[in-house]
Parts: sequence; C-alpha cells; structure tokens
Amino acid sequence: MGVYFNPNNESFTCDKNSKIYVDKTGLLEYLNGVLGTNSKCISVSHARRFGKSHAAGMIDAYYSLGCDSTKLFQDTEIATKEDFKKYMNQYNVIHIDVSSFWDSYKENIVEKISEYIVDDIKEVYGEKIDCSKMINSVIMNVYKISNIPFVIIIDEWDCVIRNSEDEALVHKYLQFLHSLFKSEESKAFLALAYITGILPIKKIRDESALNNFREFTMLDSYPITEYYGFTEEEVRKLCGQYEMDFDTVKAWYNGYLIDDMHMYNPNSVSMAMDRHRFDSYWKNTSSFASINTYITMNYAGLKDDIMAMLSGGKVPVNTDTFQNDLSTISSKDDALTALIHLGYLGYDYEEGCAFIPNYEVAKAYQAALNVGSWTEIAKSISRCDELLRATISGNEERVAELIELAHDTYTSVLKYNDENSLSCVLTMAYFTAPGYYNVIREMPAAKGFADFVFIPRANAGKRPAMVVELKYNKSADTAIKQIKEKRYQGALSGYSDKILLVGINYDAEGEDKKKHTCVIEEWNE
Repeated sequence: MGVYFNPNNESFTCDKNSKIYVDKTGLLEYLNGVLGTNSKCISVSHARRFGKSHAAGMIDAYYSLGCDSTKLFQDTEIATKEDFKKYMNQYNVIHIDVSSFWDSYKENIVEKISEYIVDDIKEVYGEKIDCSKMINSVIMNVYKISNIPFVIIIDEWDCVIRNSEDEALVHKYLQFLHSLFKSEESKAFLALAYITGILPIKKIRDESALNNFREFTMLDSYPITEYYGFTEEEVRKLCGQYEMDFDTVKAWYNGYLIDDMHMYNPNSVSMAMDRHRFDSYWKNTSSFASINTYITMNYAGLKDDIMAMLSGGKVPVNTDTFQNDLSTISSKDDALTALIHLGYLGYDYEEGCAFIPNYEVAKAYQAALNVGSWTEIAKSISRCDELLRATISGNEERVAELIELAHDTYTSVLKYNDENSLSCVLTMAYFTAPGYYNVIREMPAAKGFADFVFIPRANAGKRPAMVVELKYNKSADTAIKQIKEKRYQGALSGYSDKILLVGINYDAEGEDKKKHTCVIEEWNE
C-alpha cells in the first residue's frame, strides 16, 4: 500500500462518510465493461467541481490491491451487480494528481512523477525490480512478476499543457504519457486508464500520446453523463432530506443540459444543503478572470451574444472550431465554446446553442463584470436590487427612471424598438430578481399571456407577487387595464398574499429624457 502505487481507500472513505453523499458507483459498472478492451482509455474533461476527482478516489478504492473495500461498497449501487466482487481490489493501481507536482516541480515534473511512483514500487518489490529503467519498463516488470494488470489514474492530466510554454517540457511530458498508455509494454499491462482535465484533449503537432482515449465532455458525456454532477432526481431527494425548496435550488444550480439530462453543480448543491442557504458557492472555486478574458474579446457579435444570454436567450455556437486550447482563441465561437467547457455556459446539443445555465452562474457574470471593462453594463446591473425594491414599494417614478437608465445602457446592444426588445431590457433590469422570484416570461393566464410574472420563492421573505405588463407607444395605464381585463393576475391564483400589478410603457415619440412611464397598483378582489 502506497501513496501513488496501490493507494488505500481513504479518499473514497472520506467522501462516503461525508454529511452529503450521493452514490455514483454505477460508473464502476461501465468501467468494468471496458476493462482490457479497445475502449479502456477514458478521458473526462468537465468543469471544476463536477465530480471528476471524487470518481478517481472511488476508482482507487474499488480496484486497488492496496486495500480491502468490501465493507465500504456493501451498500452501494455497484454492490447489486453480478460482477461486483470479480473486479474489486484485484488490480495494481497508479494514481497521480499532476497539479500537485506542478506546484513544486515545474522544470523536472516528469522525472519527479516517475521517481515517486518508483519509490512506492520499491517499497513492495525491493531488489526484484530494476528501477533504473524507464517508467513503462518498471511497470512492465511488476506486471511480469505479479501477472496483475494496471489501472492508471491521472487527475489534472492537462495541467502541464495548459500552464507551460516550454515546448521541450510539453514534448517530454507527452512522451511520458505515451509510455503509460500507448507503448508496446502498456498494451500488456494496462487494463484501464482514467484521466481528468479541464479541456478536451488537444493534439499537439504529431504527438499521439492520447489519441486512443474516448472523451467525455461538457458537450457530450453519454453514456456516463449522470455520474458527473447531480441529477434532478438526486437533488429532489436531497431537498426533501434537508427541507430545502426544490424550485429555488433548481433556479440557482440547475441548467447544465448534457445529453438531454439536466445536471446540477454538485459542489454548490451540497454547500446549499449543508449551510441551508442559497448563495453563489461555485464562484469561490473558479477565477472570474476567465469570464472577462473571453467575454471582452473584440470579436464581431460576441458582446451582443453575451447580452442576449444574460437577458435569458440562447445563441447559436459552432463548437467544432475550438482547438481545445485556451491560448488560441480566434473567434466568437471559440470564446463561447471555451466558456461552455469551463462551466460558465450551458450547451443545448440538439439546438447547437449556448445559454446561461442558472442564477448562480449569472451571479458569477455579474461579479466578473464589476471588475471588468464593461463598466456601464456593470453599473446598470448594480442598480437591479434598487429597482426591485422600488417596484415592491410602489415608487413608480423611480422605477421608470431606473428602467430608463437600463434602456440607455442596453439600447446599443439590444435592438430597442418593440415590446420584445423592451422585454429583454426588463429581464436585464431585474437581473437579480431570480434570486428571490421565479420569473416567468409570457406566462399563460386567464385570457392570454402575461408578459412577466414574479412568483416569490421560499427564500423571498414577505416580498409580494407581481404581474408586469409591457407596452410600446401606448401608456402604462393601458398596460394595467389589460392586466385587469384579461385577468393576468389569475396566474397567481394559488398565491394568497400581496399581489402587485405593474404597467410599463416605452414611448418612442416621447420627450428625450422621459420615454418610460410606470404605474403600480396593489390588486384587490
């Protein structure tokens, strides 16, 4: 039992003993099915905190000869499978986290990784192995002596590729990977390879170290999608267990549509359950700089697309042009695709469109914009909470004034000449409202569709429900009259507390400084 060679099951034990644990051992059934086949090399590139390293620890515990995990797995999904015991703790396992080596050994990382693996092997085999040879030869000798194949796990495999500009070092590192996964020796000793990274595999010139890997990404992870992130069913169960409102959890953390499955950020959901409070937890694990780097690139149409998504829309994106390299972004599509892989955008495969997946990510954009170069947009978003308070308090003049300011900010990006564009501007003006409200556009009501309905969430306190109707070149009074005549407030029939009716009009022919008007009434039966 070593740290890098035949590790114990402590990592998975910690996960399983955690207050919040969701069983993902079904992944092992898939891996058992590819052991020793042409599909034995697996590459998982997902956004941070989506369970890649958790799975690595689980793979250790299941396959490693360095432990006995019978009791650890006895109440899991994999334990119900016929071949459960056949593969458990039957393999030599090597597990390396490349990022931990990179922090200390940038210049000689390949030598140090090999040294640490070999040192662990020496502890078991001593003089039986000639440890002066190349790492693949050392592993091959272990295989010849033990007749036990290897499972090799490499976390953050792309750390060197992403961080080094030294071509000689990158080449040496790729040759090292080649020795583990594509050398003649590896054809004999390798039963399974599991590597994780942030980005999909990039081919570097004529290097072929990883071209035999099957890739699972934020674009397409079938058939193992459900094992990276929390499924809707899993989140519902946690909400029941921790007495949290499911609809609010859904608004904050849902939205990653991968292979038609709605996947939730597991780190954020777990933190929300544990702290019993909704917040943007994922932003604390990721750099806002990456958002600003891409959304402020000077590519035609990029700013328009970002604004369209922030206002609730979807935009087409060609993900095929991306070279899986954050340093070679050369188009709007590349920038958007990078944000998809980093988890800052969701992706609808069927429609070929990108979108903001949830309120937590929208808040990350808000925070990024506050320190970025889109100063006017950031300033406008910073006024959203004031707008919401002004609406709730019935301050019609201030609401009209703040929407006017939002109009001035977004008019250069969003074509502002009809009710639909006004609707987009209103979505941006009430940007922070989804933290407290289920905001529904074009909601079916008694005799038509209400433009906006704001339904308070469980965490909304005493905030009222609201129906908002928009008009273009008419009047705010006309909007209120339509709400009443068509009984749009009926959309809130199950809501018994305070209901506000809000009418907003944009008059393109009005005075230059006062094109927006607002009327707010409290609904009384």
